[in-house]
Amino acid sequence: MIRKAFAMSVNPDQHEEYERRHNPIWPELEETIKAHGVTSYSIYLDAETNTLFAHAEIEDEAQWASIAEEPICQEWWAHMRELMPS
Repeated sequence: MIRKAFAMSVNPDQHEEYERRHNPIWPELEETIKAHGVTSYSIYLDAETNTLFAHAEIEDEAQWASIAEEPICQEWWAHMRELMPS
């Protein structure tokens, strides 16, 4: 198992909408994440700094990287784009 951690940002006025869109995430997205060897994935919001801290446990770096090529992931990122600074 490989553990990954990374940070992202969310716009200050979009915290509630960000959480609403993630509860729950699209079933197809969850299936894709699991199919790419992700066994655990959590995101935490620090509302004071608008920082999202993510932690993932993965089986393989190549599988993890290939998620970006999946159409459902690209759709999700487009769906979330307006909530997050570029």
